[in-house]
Amino acid sequence: MSRMVTERALEVEIAAGERPDRPLRRMLRALRSAIGRRPWLLRGYRIGVGVLGGLVLVPLPGPGWLIVFLGLAVLGTEFAWAQRIAAWLKRRLASFWAWWRARRAARA
Repeated sequence: MSRMVTERALEVEIAAGERPDRPLRRMLRALRSAIGRRPWLLRGYRIGVGVLGGLVLVPLPGPGWLIVFLGLAVLGTEFAWAQRIAAWLKRRLASFWAWWRARRAARA
């Protein structure tokens, strides 16, 4: 039961961090809707997002998983499947860190 409560609390915390009421998010949503009204621009935008999130970020040096998460975040701005995977990964990562903190606290 406590694990369910903890997972629900993590989901609420993640959702609170992604509130759409921030000015930058409102501006980006308005820009995205303006792009969506022009089919030729929308096609180019989706291709650009796919290239940036899938191809450009892969050969970059650095921590491997960080690049994977960043690529999913970029792809998630346009593709629903990537957004679902990124949300699932966020929940799993938050759950892992909660477990890790509890484990460290039990050791101490």
